[in-house]
Amino acid sequence: MANGIGQTRGGRNSKVHAICDVKGRPHVLMITPGNVHDMRVAKQCIAAIPPSAELVGDKGYCSNDLRAWLEERGTQVVIPPKRNRRIQHPFDAKIYKQRNITERMFCRLKDWRRVATRFDRNIKNFMATIAIAATVIWWL
Repeated sequence: MANGIGQTRGGRNSKVHAICDVKGRPHVLMITPGNVHDMRVAKQCIAAIPPSAELVGDKGYCSNDLRAWLEERGTQVVIPPKRNRRIQHPFDAKIYKQRNITERMFCRLKDWRRVATRFDRNIKNFMATIAIAATVIWWL
């Protein structure tokens, strides 16, 4: 866990969490071990940026606590509810279609072989590699 690698069903793995803008440029990047749930770092990632009009996320981020916190910030929550939820919260499906921008951002990062295969075993080196890839792809 010290190097951001955790034991998962598929083996030793890590996760990259990101928040990007409408153009697919990452503004927040965070690495956690693969066995850490997405909700443990969701508020940290979102708090790192100023409040936005809407936040699009996948079903893994569907929780009452996060929804309430985002609404306090004045952010419209565009997260589809899980099927097993007792209360099915409504969401704007038209805005949710923009989530593919985030998926395309991850695909562009994974074009870098060093990021896709995680050559770097040290978390600092891996984060630096991701930051360099993001800088070269979107900001230069």
